[in-house]
Amino acid sequence: MSTRTPCAVIVLAAGAGTRMKSATQKTLHAIGGRSLLSHSLHAAEGINPEHLVAVVGHQRDQVIPEVERVAEELDREVLQAVQEEQNGTGDAVAAGLRPIPEYEGTVIVTNADVPLLRAETIQALFDAHTTASAAVTVLSLDLNDPTGYGRIVRNDAGEVTEIVEQKDASEEQKEITEVNSGVFAFDGRVLNHALTQLNTDNAQGELYITDVLAIARREGHTVGAHLADDPRELAGVNNRVQLAAAGKEFNRRTVEAAMLGGATIIDPETTFIGVNVVIGQDVTIHPNTQLWGATHISDGAVIGPDTTLTDVTVGTRASVIRTQGERSTIGADATVGPFTYLRPHTVLGTGGKLGGFVESKNATIGAGSKVPHLTYIGDATVGEETNIGASSVFVNYDGVNKHHTTIGDHCRTGSDTMFVAPVTVGDGAYTGAGTVVTDDVPAGALAVKEGKQRVIEGWVEKKRPGTPAAEAAQRAREKEGK
Repeated sequence: MSTRTPCAVIVLAAGAGTRMKSATQKTLHAIGGRSLLSHSLHAAEGINPEHLVAVVGHQRDQVIPEVERVAEELDREVLQAVQEEQNGTGDAVAAGLRPIPEYEGTVIVTNADVPLLRAETIQALFDAHTTASAAVTVLSLDLNDPTGYGRIVRNDAGEVTEIVEQKDASEEQKEITEVNSGVFAFDGRVLNHALTQLNTDNAQGELYITDVLAIARREGHTVGAHLADDPRELAGVNNRVQLAAAGKEFNRRTVEAAMLGGATIIDPETTFIGVNVVIGQDVTIHPNTQLWGATHISDGAVIGPDTTLTDVTVGTRASVIRTQGERSTIGADATVGPFTYLRPHTVLGTGGKLGGFVESKNATIGAGSKVPHLTYIGDATVGEETNIGASSVFVNYDGVNKHHTTIGDHCRTGSDTMFVAPVTVGDGAYTGAGTVVTDDVPAGALAVKEGKQRVIEGWVEKKRPGTPAAEAAQRAREKEGK
C-alpha cells in the first residue's frame, strides 16, 4: 500500500435534498453510471487519505448500502457517521469527526452533491493549505453570477476574514464574486475547538461550518482561500436540472478522454460513455450510442449508430450496429446488427455474425458461425463455421424448464427450422426448410420433417366468395380458359 496522505476526508451526505422531489435520496442519483455519492468518495480516495468518512442522515437506510458498496469497490475502509438531525453543516462536520476523535491532521470537508470535483483539485487544496500552514483554507470560486453562494470576505490586505452566507450578506457583500465552494481544509485541532464555539445566530438558525473561519481568525490563526481552476468542478446538484447539467459536463469529460485516447467519436453530443467504460485506439463511435457499465471496446472496433451496450466486451475490429446488448462478449472481427438484441451471456466467436432482428440469450456461437437474420437463439451452443437459416427458433422453454440445444461445426440449417430442446445436431449436418427438429441429428445427416403438399382446387371461391381474393382467382381462371 502506498503511503497515506496525512489527512482525513469527510464527505457530507446527510441532507434531505427536497428539491430533487424524489423518493431516492439526493446523493444516490447518478451521472455517468455512478451515484453522486460514489463520485465524491472516489475523488476523496484519489488523494489516499488516512481516513475517509461519510456522514449520513436523511434516508440513511438507502445511503448506507451505497457507502458499503463503494467501500468494497475502493477496497478500503469508509467510516460512517450519523447526523441524527440536519442542523447545518457545522453539525454535520461535528458528526463526521466522531469516528476519528481528536484527529490532529488536516481535515478536508467536501460534499456528496458535488460529483464533478476531481481528486487533483482536492490534492491542490491540501497542498495549498499545508504549504501556508493555515488553520483553515476554503476552496473558492470566482463567478460572474455569485447569487446563492456564500461570499469570501477579505480585508484591505487581501486576507480572508470570513464567509458570509447569501441570506446574511449586506448589499455591498453581495457584490463580491469570490464565493465559497463548500469544500474546506482545516487543521484538526483548530476545527475540533472551533466547532464548540458555533451558534445558530443566523438567518437559517443552523450551525454553519463557514463560521469556523471567523473563529479561527479571531484566535490569531491563518485563514486562506485557494481559488479553483475550473468552477464547473464545484457545481452542486440540488435539483433535476442541475443533475442533467452535471451529467452533461461529466459526459463531456469522458467523451473527450476517449477522443484524446485515439477514438473517433462522430457526434460527441449524442454519445454517452460511462465512467468505467474502456475504449481502445482507432475505435469509431457513431451517433446515438450509449456505453455503460464495464463495457470494453477493443482497438479498431466500430460501434453504432443507435447502439446501447452495458457490460459488453467488443473484440478488435468488430462491428456493432443498431444493437441493444448487455453482459455479453463479441469476438474479434465479428459483426452484430442491425436491430439485434444481445441478452446476458451471449458469446459470439471470432468472425461470427448475429444479424438483423436476431435475439440471443445464454448462447455461445463459435468462430465463423453466422445467425444472419430473424432468429431467436437461446440456451444454445453453436460450433464453428455453421450457418443458421433465417427465421429459425431455438425452442428452449417447455413451460416449466429451460433446455439446451447443441449445434455442431460446419452445419447448414434451413430457414424456419425449429430446434426443440434438448436436442443435438451433429457436425456437418443439414436441415431442410421448415423442419421441426425434435430428435438428435447425426453428423452429416439431413433432417427433413414434412408431409406431402395438398392442393384443393377452388377452395377460395367456394369458402371465401365475394372477396378480392376470390375475384382475382376467378379472373385468373377465365384468363386461363378454365
